Amino acid sequence: MAETTAPAKAKRTAKPKTTASHPKYSEMIKAAIVHDASRGGSSRQSIQKYIRKNYKVGNNADVQIKLALKREVASGILKHTKGTGASGSFKLAKSEDTKNNKFDQEARIYSHNTAYHLDEK
Repeated sequence: MAETTAPAKAKRTAKPKTTASHPKYSEMIKAAIVHDASRGGSSRQSIQKYIRKNYKVGNNADVQIKLALKREVASGILKHTKGTGASGSFKLAKSEDTKNNKFDQEARIYSHNTAYHLDEK
């Protein structure tokens, strides 16, 4: 029997990863909501229109936006004002820092006024 060896496979060169020509979907969604600034929140459709108009996104942008909206609601960054899932309207959720800052500001005003009135006596 003759020995047969399989020809050596040529090594493939790894393709360099292409970076996206747009920011993360979560950042684009936040920008769209801030730009819209409607009282009841921004709808998914208006967010999609804003992103398609202002950023170079691919054909699967609608799916990615829908997934990003669900992720942001689950993580507490966005608040769902109407609807369920990726439908309805969305607002930016108020962070805990702003709530604490309001309390701190009231405490500072009270302590400042108290100190001021004690000096007058």
